[in-house]
Amino acid sequence: AQTYTTCNPTAGQCPDDSALGRSVNIDFSSASDSFAPSGTVTYDSNGASFTVAKSGDSPQLTSKWYIMFGKVEVTLKAAPGAGIVSSFVMQSDDLDEIDWEWLGADSTQVQTNYFGKGQTTTYNRGAFHPNTGNQAEFIKYSIEWTSTQIVWSIDDNPVRTLTPDIATGSGNLYPQTPMQIKIGAWSGGDPSNAPGTIEWARGPTDYSKGPFTMQVKSLSVSDYSTGTQYKYGDTSGTWQSIVSVGGKINNGGGSPIESAAPAVTSSSSGQPIPFIPKSSSEFTTPSVYPWVPEATTMSTATVSYTTLPGLPSGWTVSSSGKVVPPSSA
Repeated sequence: AQTYTTCNPTAGQCPDDSALGRSVNIDFSSASDSFAPSGTVTYDSNGASFTVAKSGDSPQLTSKWYIMFGKVEVTLKAAPGAGIVSSFVMQSDDLDEIDWEWLGADSTQVQTNYFGKGQTTTYNRGAFHPNTGNQAEFIKYSIEWTSTQIVWSIDDNPVRTLTPDIATGSGNLYPQTPMQIKIGAWSGGDPSNAPGTIEWARGPTDYSKGPFTMQVKSLSVSDYSTGTQYKYGDTSGTWQSIVSVGGKINNGGGSPIESAAPAVTSSSSGQPIPFIPKSSSEFTTPSVYPWVPEATTMSTATVSYTTLPGLPSGWTVSSSGKVVPPSSA
């Protein structure tokens, strides 16, 4: 949810992506300048709170940097409420995507999903996994992503793996290009949304029963590659075409991360179409699952950076996720 791209490198030339190029641990008891907010995100000892109280609320944080293969671990408590969706998304400029999503109508399951190049020739990528108590307690969720395998885990227990040979569809549909992190909550069950989106989100949403809040306590990110920027060397969208400025692309390949992890624990099909492709490199936010609807139902706040996309040239990120200007590095 809440995902889109402003420029698609497989359709034309786009700005280079700022690279994290290291590991960071972020405590969300206060705002992190590694992330740009959209909508209202608040902070306290329980971490960052993403609250949906009325139609149009869609609070979100977007990382100012990208990773190129790596591991992310997030500790969070999902939002309750029919039609409310809590999301943790890794997404690239060319719409490769790796997701965790929680539906507020069901506190016993979590959905994993992935997309490659924004293509939706089939709708059986999603899977649901047992996840009891996800609205009542903080639980750790992780994604480890290499060129040969993606592993989704709950409290360090693998629940799903994906390898390039089983990625649905034809072409380079295994997620493999530099990714930002996007965290947020939104109302898929808003009565003005498309019927398929409302059905998937198990809505409609009754705002009188709110407000509905997702809380994110902490985040750990390890970028397996190094450097200051990631560049698309051509329009193929393959990981081999990605170039690191001042560093190296480490694909993390070799031995499987989890040779015995389940490929999928339970399948999910019939989701609303998640993406409407466009022939141009200019993209606007689609109004279909799993992307947020247009401004008629969601907030119009935009994410702002000093330089798009990512950090200004020469800036770095400390191990605590603090953005450091060149004069202080």
